[in-house]
Amino acid sequence: QVQLVESGGGLVQPGGSLRLSCAASGSIFSIGDMGWYRQAPGKQRELVAAITSGGRTNYADSVKGRFTISRDNAKNTVYLQMNVLNPDDTAVYYCNADVRPMGTVYGHGFWGQGTQVTVSS
Repeated sequence: QVQLVESGGGLVQPGGSLRLSCAASGSIFSIGDMGWYRQAPGKQRELVAAITSGGRTNYADSVKGRFTISRDNAKNTVYLQMNVLNPDDTAVYYCNADVRPMGTVYGHGFWGQGTQVTVSS
């Protein structure tokens, strides 16, 4: 059983910062790409940032220069540092990871439960 658990969401004023964490736990053989997605009310879920197991990153244009994704492979954890937040960043943020469970041949995507980020004065 593999679980992804996010933490770090909350309410922040425009211009503020938040750091999200997502820890994978359970019977894990390996983890490939990890990423953060977000879904605002009435909108489709969109990719915010992703990172490969080797540390290569990519970002949505809307967050480049403001958000930084990183990971700690020893802790099976991915982070999203979010700076200079604005109201358009308000959404539920979801962690996603390509996990190969123990005893399997292939990995597949797992999702966290989501954490709310609200940017408002």
